[in-house]
Amino acid sequence: MAVLLAVCQEFEIEKENNINPQIASAFAGGIGNTGSVCGAVVGAVMAIGLKLGQKDTMEEALQNLTVARDFRSRFEAEVGSITCRELTGLDLTSDEGLKKLMSSDTPQTVCFPAVGAAYRIVVELLKEMD
Repeated sequence: MAVLLAVCQEFEIEKENNINPQIASAFAGGIGNTGSVCGAVVGAVMAIGLKLGQKDTMEEALQNLTVARDFRSRFEAEVGSITCRELTGLDLTSDEGLKKLMSSDTPQTVCFPAVGAAYRIVVELLKEMD
């Protein structure tokens, strides 16, 4: 949610489209703590869609998909993975994994930097489009 909200603010998307970034809140922990795709990645990809909008032609739609692909590539190269489980090394579907997450510095050393990287990369890509 943080990445989506920050990008909406950066590009004033909220004001233009009345978008509620809360829509991304369940992506934490890799889609509801399942360890799947990092919520920061999902938020960034959602932001790409919001900023670039739906296109009229297949060629334009493919250009949007290229931006999303480039985001994934840059994020993965910088952060190491796009999945929460690989990034954190924890199984967040278990009580033990959640306890380890909450009692460790993983949010500060893994999650917050991933959010920062996602935000920076998606803003760079979207500004390249302007």
